[in-house]
Amino acid sequence: MGRVRNAMAVLACIGLLTMESFGAAQARDGVESLRETGKAFAAVAKQVAPSVVNIQVESTRPTMSGMPEGWPFGEDLFRRFFGEPGPQGPQGPQGQQPRNRPRAIGQGTGFVFRINGSSSGETYIVTNNHVVDGADKIRVKFQDGRSFDAKIKGADPKSDVAVISIEAGDVPALALADSAKLEVGEWVVAMGNPFGLSHTLTVGVVSATGRTSLGISDYEDFIQTDAAINPGNSGGPLVNLDGEIVGMNTAIFSQSGGYMGVGFAIPSNLIRNIAAQLIETGAVTRGFLGIMIQELTPELAETFNLKETQGILIAQVNDGSPAQEAGLQQEDIVIALNGQPVTEVGDFRNRVSLTKPGSRVQLTILRDGKRRNVDVRIGELEDDQAAASEPETGNTDLGLSVQTLTPQLAEQFGVKPGEGVVITSVEPGSIAAEAGLQPGVVIAQVDRKPVKNAAEFRRAVEASRAAGRVLLLVRAGDGQRFVVLNWE
Repeated sequence: MGRVRNAMAVLACIGLLTMESFGAAQARDGVESLRETGKAFAAVAKQVAPSVVNIQVESTRPTMSGMPEGWPFGEDLFRRFFGEPGPQGPQGPQGQQPRNRPRAIGQGTGFVFRINGSSSGETYIVTNNHVVDGADKIRVKFQDGRSFDAKIKGADPKSDVAVISIEAGDVPALALADSAKLEVGEWVVAMGNPFGLSHTLTVGVVSATGRTSLGISDYEDFIQTDAAINPGNSGGPLVNLDGEIVGMNTAIFSQSGGYMGVGFAIPSNLIRNIAAQLIETGAVTRGFLGIMIQELTPELAETFNLKETQGILIAQVNDGSPAQEAGLQQEDIVIALNGQPVTEVGDFRNRVSLTKPGSRVQLTILRDGKRRNVDVRIGELEDDQAAASEPETGNTDLGLSVQTLTPQLAEQFGVKPGEGVVITSVEPGSIAAEAGLQPGVVIAQVDRKPVKNAAEFRRAVEASRAAGRVLLLVRAGDGQRFVVLNWE
């Protein structure tokens, strides 16, 4: 019996030793895994750094607040670096305004995009438009210490992309990945010059893709990342573990002026299209449909007797536009563009704008519940147009007063007498206010039927009360949209 106990004790000791050995092996494996991850990031840094530049911009064009035009980080950060601006700009000693307007200096980042020729060819560097906008002098500096004067080759404020050029053809250009294949959770590396600290590397993951309606630029399709991005990172590359560009760091969400865990980058596919046009022609040509569009909310889908909310709603078709010539109509639901699903207003708008003018696209729409395909020849966008616009949003609710449009009011709001009623007041806290309706908004239809005066409007609204909701077609500025108001 004693021998059995001894044997069991020995086996127990062996088991403990085996478990300890196994735990130690796991720990070593974990350390080795982390070490390999660190080596991967180091390899990316070595590959990317020679193509990344520090951009220094000098400008004598302050804004009303004294900040240089295009300064994206707010007055607090500007004061931190350049001193307190006075009512006419930064002040000199004892608070006196200097005779000569001071030169404001801004910092940013860029990366080599393309090289023409060999050692004597132009080197093209991509950065943000807000980094170089209004610049009198641009100087770029590489990691090896070389610096060059740069000039703007082309800039596109609507996408916040700019291309500058230098004479340094022996610098490697970075490859651009297909950002459409980027997935949430992938490792990404950002490199830039935050606060002027040259070639700083930060690491994170892709937090989201396809971010739109952020108000950062006119055409948005941002990659969201938690890789640290700070002032000075603007225009720098966001790369994958293969060292390929997936985006260009552009903006941060911050209440402090610094990093708070949310940064945004312009995707490489958009950069490729815009930068190539800027290099070739110095400007960007965009496609144009000529429609006002809005998201298809569950309330709107129910009103139009739709079972699903995929697609976007056409609220207006502009006269003489490619959309009108193709036969598109108000209330059509666009569900696909060239066979690819349409789910968001911002994404659809970007896809139309990037389509070459004169080319044909096929839109799949729902009209009266029936699917049909419509071929459209894309027009060319003018400066005062939008490829496919979203109607202006307001604050609305049913707790409002309206007035029949007099000839004077109709002229003021750009409509004909008898084409709707104008909102004169909105009661705070009412369903109209909660929906965003405001005084000055014209209501053209109630439940898809035109209203010509205030009396018709009141009768139409009362007729809808039994259903518990009413569908309004409202016009604000040059656009119009549908609004559903619920009494329930």
